[in-house]
Amino acid sequence: MKRPTLPLPPLRKYPRSSLWPDISAATTVLFLAVPQSLAYATIAGLPPAMGLYAAAIPAIVGSLFRSSHHVLSGPTNAMSLLVGGATAVGMGADPAAVALTLALLVGIFQIVAGALRLGALVDYISSAVVLGYIIGAAVLIAVGQLHNFTGTTGPSGRIWVDIGGWLPKLGEADGLSLAIAGGTIATVLAARLLQRRMRRKIPGALLAIVLAIAADIAFDLESRGLRVIGDLAPIPSGFPPLTIPDVSHVSVLLSAAIACTVLSLVESNAVARSIAARTGQRIDASTEFFGQGLSNLAAAFFGGYPVSGSLARSAANEHAGARTRMAGVFGGLMILVVLLAFGSALDHTPVPSLAGLLIVVAVELVDIKRIKHTVRASPADGIAFVTTMVGTWVMSLDTAIYLGVGISLVLFLRNARLLSVRELLVGDDGALCEHLPGDTKASRSDVSRCNRIRFLHLDGSLFFGASGELADALDDVVADREIKVLVVRMKYTQGLDATSAAVFESTAARLHAQSRQLILVGMSAEMMGVLERAGTIERLGAENLFPARQRWLSALDAARSRAVALCGDDCATCPFARTQFAAKAEREPVPEPSPRT
Repeated sequence: MKRPTLPLPPLRKYPRSSLWPDISAATTVLFLAVPQSLAYATIAGLPPAMGLYAAAIPAIVGSLFRSSHHVLSGPTNAMSLLVGGATAVGMGADPAAVALTLALLVGIFQIVAGALRLGALVDYISSAVVLGYIIGAAVLIAVGQLHNFTGTTGPSGRIWVDIGGWLPKLGEADGLSLAIAGGTIATVLAARLLQRRMRRKIPGALLAIVLAIAADIAFDLESRGLRVIGDLAPIPSGFPPLTIPDVSHVSVLLSAAIACTVLSLVESNAVARSIAARTGQRIDASTEFFGQGLSNLAAAFFGGYPVSGSLARSAANEHAGARTRMAGVFGGLMILVVLLAFGSALDHTPVPSLAGLLIVVAVELVDIKRIKHTVRASPADGIAFVTTMVGTWVMSLDTAIYLGVGISLVLFLRNARLLSVRELLVGDDGALCEHLPGDTKASRSDVSRCNRIRFLHLDGSLFFGASGELADALDDVVADREIKVLVVRMKYTQGLDATSAAVFESTAARLHAQSRQLILVGMSAEMMGVLERAGTIERLGAENLFPARQRWLSALDAARSRAVALCGDDCATCPFARTQFAAKAEREPVPEPSPRT
């Protein structure tokens, strides 16, 4: 028996030709990572240094152990907002301590998910739900920075509390804060305009922050009341500290930790797939889970907070020409250099400048074109999007995540065809024909149906969730009293469990009480084991069971012969009595019903 292995990326020799492209890409991303890390830590209500810590060693670890060559782990806007909600109510302790514990829990959950190879689970979360959360979070980010933008103070809480507390304070807005915040937005927008015209990459966010720091130092703006990062929590120079998360109140944070885990996995997987669609790289979702989990563990023990795959930095990494995952390693090392050499200078970053930067980020997150496409795609997508978006405003963010996941599951169960049931008819040439409910094929002259024998072909899952569909399909046939034998083909089904086995047993009992028979055909060895352990074989009788055989259609032909024999003279001239499925297949291939995709 093959032992399970951890979902780790394959080890390959690093090509020297990739060294300069990877370093160049890492340098480009650095200009984006530094201001973003400071700003996102502000969203989370944490010391700004934790944003840089979360973008350093976690980025190195994540790049080494994930499957994608381009996805970069680090702080993100949506994750920071969720962490901020958790730290506001968690344990009544220092927010930084709560964030470390959250990172530990998220890392453990993600590593377990990766080790169990649960990567496919993220496919069941609707893109409309993810978009709804992102748009809702974008609005919350912008609203949460209104006081910092205008240099005012007021209550904070739900979105209506923030806005209601900010509007009366507009008359007290600080002109210096408005100038710094407005200047930051203008600088970012001007840099992007020049970038389009010159077709060169201009680090607008970093340029805006550097200009704001320079203005603060040159004109001593702090003496005029300008708030800077140093007033919130100074950034110490040096490597990220070794931290030990407090696990004494883990139970209080479980709900938020699970929500952070789900958001991180969805974000990271979406980023990896979107980039892989352009590069052609093959992505393993379970390896992504495992690498992201290790990245969060690194954040927990090196002063950071829960991290995810960053869309902006990962896309910049790929566009800048990164060839291998070492670009992320180099980027993390560069963040460490910034902490060593420029930590004290970053203390002079004006808070209004970060507010302006975050408002630009929030506006960019509102993708109007994508929203229109999602709302117009289907009513279900529109409802999922609006419900999740509004949920982020009226309830806690971890609850909004659960709401979105619940909506995704409802949409999946509503739209998924767990079981497909088709009737098999016989054509004039002896070939099998499929008859779907509502089809007119049964009334055509080139196909035949026996009034005494009914052949049903099942396709899909036979687990307990499909037992209702199975029972309804069989009941429709049993209701026809002219039918003496019901033959059910199960060759293209899977997941048979005791609940569905009980449906077959109940149907067989009803037919037997009316001197009629149920025949099952095409079962795999695993299904036969389930039927035996559930006692279904004893109820149906071994003579009415025809497991799958190697010879094409031979099991179905044997079931046909049994059904004709049970009907006796009533079926002497029926189409099934004169058709040899297996013999026909030997002379000329008969197209079998295709498995449902």
